[in-house]
Amino acid sequence: MRRIVIAAAAPALIFSLASCGALGGSGAGADASPTKGNDMTVGLLLPETANTRYDKFDYPIIKERVAELTRGQGKVEYANAEADASKQAGQMQKMIDDKVDIILLDAVDSHEIAGMVEKAKEAGIPVIAYDRLAEGPIDAYISFDNELVGEVQGRSLLEKMGPETNSSSKIVMMNGSPTDPNAKQFKEGALAQLSGKVTIAKSYDTKDWKPENALANMKQAIGAIGKDSILGVYAANDGMAGAVIQALKDAGVDKLPPVTGQDAELDAVQRIVSGEQYMSVYKSYPAEAEAAAEMAVAKVQGKDIQFDALTRDKVSSPTHKDIPAQLVSVVALTQDNIKETVIDDGIYKAADICTAKYLEACTAIGLKK
Repeated sequence: MRRIVIAAAAPALIFSLASCGALGGSGAGADASPTKGNDMTVGLLLPETANTRYDKFDYPIIKERVAELTRGQGKVEYANAEADASKQAGQMQKMIDDKVDIILLDAVDSHEIAGMVEKAKEAGIPVIAYDRLAEGPIDAYISFDNELVGEVQGRSLLEKMGPETNSSSKIVMMNGSPTDPNAKQFKEGALAQLSGKVTIAKSYDTKDWKPENALANMKQAIGAIGKDSILGVYAANDGMAGAVIQALKDAGVDKLPPVTGQDAELDAVQRIVSGEQYMSVYKSYPAEAEAAAEMAVAKVQGKDIQFDALTRDKVSSPTHKDIPAQLVSVVALTQDNIKETVIDDGIYKAADICTAKYLEACTAIGLKK
């Protein structure tokens, strides 16, 4: 992973060049002997709807970018598994039967889907693992540096807890789903920062990332540790952070401990504005989604130079080594940089965040509608 992190800056530059057309296929090298023209179908399999990013950002951005790259001739066949691994397997089988040209796969269960990846390979359909590293013979992987995400969360939590924090300070870890390989990497990154510096009084792997499961876990933790003894909470994403905060409120906690998150969901950004949630990890979904579309189109069209330029990192899954990859950088989102991140990137407008309920809090931190 450290080798990956060191190399992560290069693809960001390459992505910028590709977006501007420098790698976009106008040169002779990029267009040499394409295996297919613009008339293509990209299959897109996304894992769930609990996280709003997939339907709100990933799918529409990929669809638009594929159309741009293929002069309106390429299309995206989309399916969402709604956190059901068996349903996703059926959706992938349909795409194989429909003979799509390539599949972008964000797996519900990275291990269970390996057999379908093998079937796609046998059918001559390349598979790019998107956001989560699926097992099986995938052709490439695009995501964020997941271990770095956990490190950013853990480091931010310690900084907010303050200099008096020590090895007896109790925190709760609300990790992601055990079937998601990203969750394991988030957890490893966080533990690299937290271990030995605090006491992890309770730690949970939250089934399917569901907030209702995190809520039940947090209530159990409060009962076991005591509501006034929890000095911080590592929550792996924003949906679970909201559930953690609700459980603390329900228990009568007046001064909330710092709570981390991830994904910069709108309600999480509003909680950050109000001071209920300390931070989230902002990941540029447009950067990830657009690069995935570029990788898919380049792969289908046989533009090896462009594809190789977009996948200069290497990662390994439990089944395959040295998979070509691109890792996109991340940012710790706090009250201090809301404008410079989600607003300047066009994810939200200030008016989206600063609704009537949060207008006073927005004013207090200098965020204006």
